[in-house]
Amino acid sequence: MAGLTRATNALAIAANALGTLVVLALVALLNVDVIARGVFSSPLKGTYEMVQFSVVLIVFLQLADVCRVDRLTRSDGFLNILHSRSPGAAAGVRRIINAVSAIFMFLIAYVTYPEFLHMWDTQDYFGVPGLFTLPWWPVKLVITVGTALACLIFVLKVINGYDRPALVRMPEHEDAP
Repeated sequence: MAGLTRATNALAIAANALGTLVVLALVALLNVDVIARGVFSSPLKGTYEMVQFSVVLIVFLQLADVCRVDRLTRSDGFLNILHSRSPGAAAGVRRIINAVSAIFMFLIAYVTYPEFLHMWDTQDYFGVPGLFTLPWWPVKLVITVGTALACLIFVLKVINGYDRPALVRMPEHEDAP
C-alpha cells in the first residue's frame, strides 16, 4: 500500500507542477495580448479560447494535489470542535467525508471518460472556425485523469485512516482581561 501511495502522491505532485506551468503560460499569453492590443492595436487571436481552456486545465491538473495536502475548500469548524472533544469520532467523520469525496470524484471521472472518447473520435473543437479553434479532447482527458487521481487519493485516505486535521490554534493568554 505504501508503494501505491508514493506513486499516487508523485503523480499528484507532477500534475500540480504541470498546472503551474499552465499558469505561467497563461500569464505570458495575457501579457502578449495586452502588449499586442496596446502597441499594435491588434489583439492576439484566440486569447479568450485559450484562457477558457487553461482555467479548466489548471483546476483539474492541481485538484489531486490539493486533495492530497488537505487544502480542498471546506468548512472544518464542526470537525475541529469534535476533534477537541473526541479525536476518534472526528477521525471517523473524516473517513466518511473522504469516502463520499472519492465517490463524487469517481462519478465525475466515470461520466467524463466517455465524453473524452467521443471528443477524441469526432475531433470536436471550440472556438470560432476560421479564426481560432482548439480541440475539446484534452480538456475532457485532464478532467477524467484529474478526478480519477483525486478519487484514488481519497480512497487511500480512507484505507490508510489518514487523519491530519488542520486545527485552528488559539493563543493562550496568561493575563486575559
